[in-house]
Amino acid sequence: MSETSSSPIPPERLAMAQQLALGVGRDEALWLSGYFYGLSSGAGAPALSIPAATGKQSLVVLYGTESGNAENLAATVVKKAKAFKAKAINMADAKPADLAKADNLLVVVSTWGEGDPPDSATGYYEGFMSDAMPQLPNVKFSVCALGDTSYEHFCKIGKDIDTRLSVLGAERIYDRADCDVDYEATFEAWLKGALAAFPTQESIAETAAVTGVIPGAAVFDKKNPYSAEVLDKIVLNGTGSAKETLHLELSLEGSGLSYEPGDALGIYPENRDADIEAVLAATGLTANAKLGEKTLAEALKSDFDVTTLSPAIALKYNGIVGNKDLQTLLDEEGRTTLKSWIYGRQLVDLLEEYPYKKWDAESFTGILRTLNPRLYSIASSIKAHEDQVDLTIAAVRYETHGRERIGVCSCYIADDVNIGDNVKVFFHTNKNFRLPENSETPVIMVGPGTGIAPFRAFVEERAATEAKGKNWLFFGDQHFSYDFLYQLEWLDHLEDGTLTELTTAFSRDQKEKIYVQDRLLERGADVWKWLEEGAHFYVCGDATKMAKDVHQALIDIAVEHGKKSPEDAKDYVAALKKEKRYQRDVY
Repeated sequence: MSETSSSPIPPERLAMAQQLALGVGRDEALWLSGYFYGLSSGAGAPALSIPAATGKQSLVVLYGTESGNAENLAATVVKKAKAFKAKAINMADAKPADLAKADNLLVVVSTWGEGDPPDSATGYYEGFMSDAMPQLPNVKFSVCALGDTSYEHFCKIGKDIDTRLSVLGAERIYDRADCDVDYEATFEAWLKGALAAFPTQESIAETAAVTGVIPGAAVFDKKNPYSAEVLDKIVLNGTGSAKETLHLELSLEGSGLSYEPGDALGIYPENRDADIEAVLAATGLTANAKLGEKTLAEALKSDFDVTTLSPAIALKYNGIVGNKDLQTLLDEEGRTTLKSWIYGRQLVDLLEEYPYKKWDAESFTGILRTLNPRLYSIASSIKAHEDQVDLTIAAVRYETHGRERIGVCSCYIADDVNIGDNVKVFFHTNKNFRLPENSETPVIMVGPGTGIAPFRAFVEERAATEAKGKNWLFFGDQHFSYDFLYQLEWLDHLEDGTLTELTTAFSRDQKEKIYVQDRLLERGADVWKWLEEGAHFYVCGDATKMAKDVHQALIDIAVEHGKKSPEDAKDYVAALKKEKRYQRDVY
């Protein structure tokens, strides 16, 4: 980079400084700038002023996370709660009854799928909701619930915990916040209000002002995404396949960004023109209508979700339209019918079924959700691909109710993005999907379809670091001839010994369908042997069926080959999760 070419700092020390700069917050950066300024001016390093812990109340920040959002927000709570001795605790590592020892409690928890707790928090949730929980009369609390309004049971787990805490005698000092996928503003308002609501024994000690300049390196994140150049885009499926799976390579050169195997990359998509035109036609709005500094068409292209349809959207819509037939569906008695009607439909279907032509740009976009980024499991190790990140993306295309539908982000990549173009991206850390710290530990990886992505990263990482642990990959798809993703790479890894075993399941190559869970059961004795040797077990892919069937296969293997009772087998698998030897990245 040109700005570092004349730096008096040796390259290896400059790299350390840049890495430090990427990992600190604003307040830390201010202090460090003053620290170094003091050294350079001869005044000596400024004294580090840390408010004494005595007199501070404790604050437990309890979180339950699936993709890492709740964990990241819990860390933000701890950072902002300067008037407290705050500690973040993962539900996966805690006992529900320990809450009786807490005085002040903030809970940040996500809801997964159709009203389930995060995978790692299932045991905690069950214990917390059980009759074994003690009363909590001395606890003051507030809850921040994360969810997605496109699901019926929006923020259910947060709501359950909020209600249960009250039933157990705890005092709600600030109302629960229910956050949709664009959660930042709601979370920030909740955090400010909740922290202010706790009675504190002392004011926050302010550190002395420091002189200096904040390092000017850009920080790329969800709010400030990096514009990454597309280096390559390859269709992985062979001619004749019913699928369209893309291998995407993006440049990170000059960004200072890095990642770990198991992390995800967020992509900000754009809506396709055909969907925008259909929405404009159904509303009677014009593409060049003004919306702030943009035209309506420009805003619909990148700012708003013009496809998703949910009961929450229908409710907002009818708040303006006032259609009696739609209101019948929105009433409690009609909710089941509404859910059935929505299934397979999108926003344009609602606009056409219950038409309204008195919109203006502001009122119409007021009912829409923000067009949010999509997360994809990273399919590369940066140790194998310097300044690069790879993804494996399945283009989603289908037809329902007489209309062609697409996955907004997957088909944005498939149809609209070309080599040399730039896409807006950010990294999403997933600490709950990590290779074992001990490189000699064996790993078993189950990744059908695009679930293969993180395991390409895992195997590349193990090869680059010359890890001694054994690696066993289970991969499945429809056809060997068309859908064996990264086949040549796996064969190379087998040949050089990085991959110890490769077990495949191609469901459509024989009369009876065979899936990865069937192969697990067939190889159950060996799977059990690896687990008893301390292997870590990983699953990535479809949460609806595959992940549940693989989970049951694990239990069945423990029964058959571990000679355990069904209940003991379930406890064994639960213990694997608790020990972080069984990790899932499912969607």
